[in-house]
Amino acid sequence: MADVQQLLNDALALGEEGRWDEMANLLRIALRGHEDDPYVLSWLGVAERELGNDGVAYEYFKRCWQEEPLDPHVLAVCGAGLAAFDDPDAGSVLRAAALTGPDVPIARLQYGAYLAREGLFAEALEQLNAAVELDPEDPTIRGELGIALALKGDMAGAVEAMEAALEIASDDSWTRVLLGLIYVETGAIEQAAETLMRAADERPEDGEALVLAALAAAAAGWTDAAEDAIARAEYAAENVDAELIEDARERIEDGPDSARQFLADTLAPSVLHDRLMQPL
Repeated sequence: MADVQQLLNDALALGEEGRWDEMANLLRIALRGHEDDPYVLSWLGVAERELGNDGVAYEYFKRCWQEEPLDPHVLAVCGAGLAAFDDPDAGSVLRAAALTGPDVPIARLQYGAYLAREGLFAEALEQLNAAVELDPEDPTIRGELGIALALKGDMAGAVEAMEAALEIASDDSWTRVLLGLIYVETGAIEQAAETLMRAADERPEDGEALVLAALAAAAAGWTDAAEDAIARAEYAAENVDAELIEDARERIEDGPDSARQFLADTLAPSVLHDRLMQPL
């Protein structure tokens, strides 16, 4: 077991560096002869999911739950993995994590994040606020609190939580996109433009973020920045529908009012909802 524990520790260290392929390889080695170990199964599921091997990842999460783990950390990881695949057991696993580990931040975080996406906002906020109290310097917890508040419709609260998350982790470009979209929702167009332009620079592969940034910049009257962003959107690794790019370009050419209307009334609300609903 000592050898398995060392392999697990080494694998988790690789995961913290984003070296998912190496992490998965180490955990596959650890699984040999310990095929029922819930720790290995849960984290191997995480690594496989990060590698895009969704079917394999899902099977590891299912096997983990079938082993009836008691550790709230394992339950939180396993439950979050199942939630990502809309498994009906996810809620039970995450509830068990929070009940067995009320003082474990990840257990409260993952259960709260799940409840928020299920629309159970009072319960979600109870869990997430508890997680903030347990670990106030964790930017992920602050960000998820912001997501729950935004889904609930409390945009002012969401802004406060996400701004706090970005103060702790200024390189969190995903949260920055969400914050920019929430600024659009609140009518703070210049703040939205500044935030979305920075996020687009941080996420050059995210074509959708580039389109959002272009429209926000145009709405703020920053014509050159808008034209640059929409041009880059065409070549982003994560492709955007060509029709959307053309619509956005026409709105930019029509002037700030047209760009703002298209962004605020059509594009931003749908993109914000879709991104808020993506599992943790």
